[in-house]
Amino acid sequence: MAGGWVRDGAVQDQIDDTVKDAVLGARARMPSGESLTHCEDCGEAIPERRREALAGVRTCVACQSARDAEVRHSTINRRGSKDSQLR
Repeated sequence: MAGGWVRDGAVQDQIDDTVKDAVLGARARMPSGESLTHCEDCGEAIPERRREALAGVRTCVACQSARDAEVRHSTINRRGSKDSQLR
């Protein structure tokens, strides 16, 4: 798909870059190191099996589920403005 002066495949490149950024961001947020014995949010004990399964776990299942439910959007706008496209 070509659009104006954009080379073929540019849209797919933007999609690929957005996905790559999201994956790198998710990996950066993954816990690592020593696991906590109690949740840093609510103070409940974190089960031994969860600590063994996830290295560096810092929250209980309920608190992590609540965190995961929050919507996060990319702060990078890869689309050019209409003004820049009209020049």
